[in-house]
Amino acid sequence: MLTDQPLRPARTPNATTAGANHAIVIGAGMGGLASAMRLGAKGWKVTVIDKLDMPGGRGSSISQNGHRFDLGPTIVTVPQVFRELWSACGRDFDADVDLRPMDPFYEIRWPDGSTFTARQSTEAMRAEVARLSPGDLPGYDRFLKDSERRYWFGFEDLGRRSMHRLWDLIKVLPTFGMLRADKSVYAHAAARVKDERLRMALSFHPLFIGGDPFHVTSMYILVSHLEKQFGVHYAMGGVAAIAEAMAKVIEGQGGSLRLKTEVDEIVVEKGVAKGVRLGTGEVMPAALVVSNADAGHTYTRLLRNLPRKRWTDNHVASRRWSMGLFVWYFGTKGTAGRWKDIGHHTILNAPRYQGLCDDIFIKGKLAKDMSLYLHRPSITDPSVAPEGDDTFYALSPVPNLKFDNGVDWDREAEPYRQSVETVLEQYMPGIGETISASLVFTPNQFRDRYLSPFGAAFSIEPRILQSAWFRPHNVSEEAKGLFLCGAGTHPGAGLPGVVASAEVLGKLAPDAPGFTATRSAPDLRLAAE
Repeated sequence: MLTDQPLRPARTPNATTAGANHAIVIGAGMGGLASAMRLGAKGWKVTVIDKLDMPGGRGSSISQNGHRFDLGPTIVTVPQVFRELWSACGRDFDADVDLRPMDPFYEIRWPDGSTFTARQSTEAMRAEVARLSPGDLPGYDRFLKDSERRYWFGFEDLGRRSMHRLWDLIKVLPTFGMLRADKSVYAHAAARVKDERLRMALSFHPLFIGGDPFHVTSMYILVSHLEKQFGVHYAMGGVAAIAEAMAKVIEGQGGSLRLKTEVDEIVVEKGVAKGVRLGTGEVMPAALVVSNADAGHTYTRLLRNLPRKRWTDNHVASRRWSMGLFVWYFGTKGTAGRWKDIGHHTILNAPRYQGLCDDIFIKGKLAKDMSLYLHRPSITDPSVAPEGDDTFYALSPVPNLKFDNGVDWDREAEPYRQSVETVLEQYMPGIGETISASLVFTPNQFRDRYLSPFGAAFSIEPRILQSAWFRPHNVSEEAKGLFLCGAGTHPGAGLPGVVASAEVLGKLAPDAPGFTATRSAPDLRLAAE
């Protein structure tokens, strides 16, 4: 067992729902929950099915010895996508979720002792740049303008509409060319600033969505504008609390969650999705099916018996997949108030940047050095740890399982954890003596728990020829009535991306038969019920 907490009862409907207005969502990840909410607002009676014992997918949690570990995403960068989602359902996001702004956002540390503290204030950020490299201020100002321009085009335009028609891509190619989308995030940062530390600080963000900063399209520098414009937030109770709030909205719309249940296959008849077959053999009919399972798993497993035109097994396997993750979740006893220089979010850099990324993404080599993202939510949220204690996780990007020289994580997990602890001892002396809870996730857990191909933590890597039209579409070309959402689909990984994928899906999916939307958003909930 991965947890010592009792399994919560499955939120299962009294009987298998059938009917012309019944929709099934496979997977209760954040994209699946958001899609279920969008469908509920369009009059569908939705059943969400998930193999885990709680909603949230990668955003779920596990408890051990009084510590609650948020397993995946830790920050919310574009809260308006959630507010708009709630509004579409006639609800108020801020009444359901306690979102706290972070200031500072995070601190970046280098082996030479230098640091960079990211904040929302442009003047505070310019002061940080000037402290490290005053000559790079003009370039930083240009970088911010570049970031804002790509935000309006890449997120607000392309990221919130469907890209399933080739013509949609052709129309925007001139803009891609003008914005030099062919350049990498790192190359764009390097063209603006000279200090290598600043180049890292302005280019590392793709790692949070599974991309290699040295190869992912420079469109992703838009993240710098997201942080500046909207801030970085933490949800009290973790992202799992947002998932729980989403589940309650779905249930309030008349939908249901069927947990601890695995879908074995999507049932397709004469080219039309007709429902799902569960691992038990039970068939659940539906007039509309949404898969929030990884797009690779959807096509190679859930549609394994369907002849596919585009997303064949070979085509899926040939994609470049995101890196894997090694995550050490641990609790410490009696350390509240200790290590006062370690905040909520800290990035601890290895001596190498490009070399380490090459090892992870290109060579598939488990390097001896490592860069760590250290999460300490107990600084902000006392509910994650017993009184006087702390809860952490340390995350290290590692190769996925696709490489021929793949890592044997059954053998390497504990030695690697010890290496992580050794690195942390440099910043938090005595940490090894305080450990009161410990749990490790490797790419094996991502493969088995989340059904992620090759243990990739963020599905398909967001390179330019794996983005927009090239990415799995939100409406499937393999079966009518089948839609996809989540990290492996357009627009991509990360909380804003997966919630936006549900927004795109909501524009593509029809209203439920007989449903008539009312004029005001608050009435949509009543109409759906």
